[in-house]
Amino acid sequence: MRTAGVLAHITSLASPHGIGTLGEPAFRFAEHLAGAGQRWWQMLPVGPTGYRDSPYQSPSTFAGNPLLIDLDGLVGDGWMNPAEIADLTDLPSERVDYGALIALKTPLLNRAARRFLESGANSEYEGFLKTDWLFEYAFFAALKQHYGGRPWVEWDEALVLRRPEALSAAAVQLRESIEVEATIQYFFRKQWDSLHVHCADLGLGLIGDLPIFVAHDSADVWAAPELFHLDSTGHPTVVAGVPPDYFTATGQRWGNPLYRWQVHAQDNFAWWSRRLAATLSLFDMVRIDHFRGFTAYWEIPAAELTALNGRWVEAPGAELFSSLGPTRLPIIAEDLGIITDEVTNLRRQFGFPGMRVAQFGFDEELNTAIHHPANYTTDVVAYTGTHDNDTTVGWFWGDNYRHDRRRLNRN
Repeated sequence: MRTAGVLAHITSLASPHGIGTLGEPAFRFAEHLAGAGQRWWQMLPVGPTGYRDSPYQSPSTFAGNPLLIDLDGLVGDGWMNPAEIADLTDLPSERVDYGALIALKTPLLNRAARRFLESGANSEYEGFLKTDWLFEYAFFAALKQHYGGRPWVEWDEALVLRRPEALSAAAVQLRESIEVEATIQYFFRKQWDSLHVHCADLGLGLIGDLPIFVAHDSADVWAAPELFHLDSTGHPTVVAGVPPDYFTATGQRWGNPLYRWQVHAQDNFAWWSRRLAATLSLFDMVRIDHFRGFTAYWEIPAAELTALNGRWVEAPGAELFSSLGPTRLPIIAEDLGIITDEVTNLRRQFGFPGMRVAQFGFDEELNTAIHHPANYTTDVVAYTGTHDNDTTVGWFWGDNYRHDRRRLNRN
């Protein structure tokens, strides 16, 4: 059965507080989608943003983005008062000014968290504190704040190397900050679950987005350095990217540390199992970005400034997905770009649909354009565009569109 949906990130929703949140506008948007006969709402990654405020460079693959917490909801719960959030109405309404937003909203969230903690714990919160990733993330976030936002490889050596005595001392010293960070994550999860239940009641499923790689400056790498190709000081020895192509003569050097797949395999890919389970506790389906990296990935020596001098290295995608259980996983494989038969065979082996993007379908002749709607197969999810493209209206009418209108008419 065919179904339809919309890709719209939470941050893009209307809001009086400078960024789309998990509050009433999200509930009303979900109702609008359901009323229009849509079955799916897809978002970008919802973790904390990192370098250049990108959701694809997050300090945690498990945590939620505090900036998405609805402040009106915290007012309703009694942890803030309306006067405290008045200054946020001065933020731009047509775009997100992350610098100004973070400076205003972070202290407010911290204040609300302290009030919650002073009020006394409840059983729901105590249960949330047992979440397996929570302490490492809250500890990392508290340390990062303590060190003025510097990357973890620039902290005291004993913390970089995770020496037990140093970790214990820091945990005691930063106990209050750790508790505040954990409480903010509780706020996020409580609001998220409320929205998710509302969407489910409307018959609307949520689709998430999971980057294949994680950021180096993250709780994920700091907490489990043995899972990544790092040197003795915590710096990557090799990093991710893509090789040169028609569009980029020197390729793309993303800079993410690469996985030590042999180490992952030794415990039956337990970290990946936890990662996917955490994502699917938020979403009903997930798109995995750069799916071709599960068959082979472009390995670049960390000392290289470009992706030119890299090499292809095989990845154990079949072993990984086999380890995640016998049932079919609700995964969409992002298989855009130059895709090999091995990539197609891997996604078909596990029943993952691929992607087709209509905006790409008019750059080639109709009989060879796999992205042309006339050539879609039944094992793909069709998109008009992605977060990397213009809107469909902008693509069609814009001055810089790449398709040929005469070819559109001819086809």
